[in-house]
Amino acid sequence: MVERLTYRRRNRYNTKSNIQKIVKTPGGRLVFHHQKKRAKGPHCGDCGGKIIGVPVKRPVEYKRIPRRDRRVNRAYGGSRCAKCTRMRVMRAFLIEEQKCVKQVLAEKLSQAKEREAPAGKKGKKSKN
Repeated sequence: MVERLTYRRRNRYNTKSNIQKIVKTPGGRLVFHHQKKRAKGPHCGDCGGKIIGVPVKRPVEYKRIPRRDRRVNRAYGGSRCAKCTRMRVMRAFLIEEQKCVKQVLAEKLSQAKEREAPAGKKGKKSKN
């Protein structure tokens, strides 16, 4: 028959926050050891994947580590993963390039209209 164990802390119920592990002591007794809750770690806000390079800790433990350990040294450091950051930078760059291309095309069209406008005015005569 297995030895019966009692909880060692105030909470006497088997809940998510009261996880126990059975450990055998050198004296041969079985005792409960209290376990901490498992941490999920930071996830990317866009794709939901894990952020590489940031330690997996409970929220209150992030307060105790330095800020440089809570984030990755790049744009959108502890908030977005590397793949999503790359996509955001590429998207911003391509949008800016598209704006430049539109501006150049608009300038070419305006120059072409200026060349055609004087040629069109020569054919018309004024009524004065």
